[in-house]
Amino acid sequence: MSQDQTAGGGAGAAPTGATPTGAELPEPTGAALPEYVERVLDVTDLIPPGRVMTYGDIAEWLGEGGPRQVGRVMALYGSAVPWWRVVRSDGTLLPAHELRALGHYRAEGTPLREASRHAEGHIPRIDMRRARWDGGGPAEAAPDEGRGPGGDADTGGPDGSGGSGGSGEKAHT
Repeated sequence: MSQDQTAGGGAGAAPTGATPTGAELPEPTGAALPEYVERVLDVTDLIPPGRVMTYGDIAEWLGEGGPRQVGRVMALYGSAVPWWRVVRSDGTLLPAHELRALGHYRAEGTPLREASRHAEGHIPRIDMRRARWDGGGPAEAAPDEGRGPGGDADTGGPDGSGGSGGSGEKAHT
């Protein structure tokens, strides 16, 4: 991700740039990174090639913050890690970075769902049921388990958002 990407705001969300404790995240400099930033980047580095975690999965893994805070960290500092492995819960690719991310997904064999011919731009989505990584076990065994952190095999995650894609899509890798 680049600095121009943010997780967005909304009602009830922490201020953009806030850490889970409410402190502002400093803009990237040569100085040491805040602990929360380091922790988010460390989890991102653990995600195996061909697998993904959502912004919310990382917040849950860390036990603090939420998707917006993780998104802010990735927007400001994510270029140093495999940013394409941290994704939206619905599997859609990040606007303005779709083609770069898609190149990484294809090179790593990340499970994708082909877009319908009627979908705008025909950009595939990540097959969250198959690609989502729960942070445990060997990477080789993980692609078919369909589990997110704390989730179950049917929903793909704790919030049930790791579904199998919409109608008119077909799975491919």
